[in-house]
Amino acid sequence: MIRKKSETDGIPTQIKNQALVTQRRRQIVDAAVNLFIENGFHKTTTRQIARAAGISIGSLYEYIATKDDVLYLVCDAIHAEIEQGVGAAFNRADKGENSLAAVIREYFMVCHRMNDHILLIYQETRSLPGKWQRVVLENEIRITGIFTGVLARLMDAGDLPRIGRRQLDLVAHNISVLGHMWTFRRWFLANHYDIDEYTDFQTKNILGMCRENAS
Repeated sequence: MIRKKSETDGIPTQIKNQALVTQRRRQIVDAAVNLFIENGFHKTTTRQIARAAGISIGSLYEYIATKDDVLYLVCDAIHAEIEQGVGAAFNRADKGENSLAAVIREYFMVCHRMNDHILLIYQETRSLPGKWQRVVLENEIRITGIFTGVLARLMDAGDLPRIGRRQLDLVAHNISVLGHMWTFRRWFLANHYDIDEYTDFQTKNILGMCRENAS
């Protein structure tokens, strides 16, 4: 279900075979994310994670040191999925405003598909040690940076009106937050809009924001 782009550094492992570490950690992440969503991080035990992953508790601790490590791997994998989807959307999109619209749509669709996972990040990140909290926040900024890069490239190509750097960053953060808003407010929004209507409406607003702040 969750795909990781590459292995995460900094988490202790007793296994020297890097390919096996990647495979087993993916099993652990896929098992843990559902348990964390269903039961919460604190009520989920490592024994439950091991059982759901199909490995022994002893084997689990060959690939991670603590339950905090599992939560960090879950957050990292979710961010990787989002980043991969947004990057792929830009690479296959047409030029012009359609490129930005395609990236926004893919991002919103990933948020829609993974709404429980994104909510999990926001609910449980505070449970992580400080060093992992910083990495999770850096991942959020990196994903927002994709939107900044898309906007900048389209402006350089003349496909979007040119706006100042501060406004550009603000538009990028707006895109990021509007995707998350579908997650946080779905209890209301889903009763009044489907994801396509929401995406179209917000995309028009974002493009309008670029035009209104053109220098």
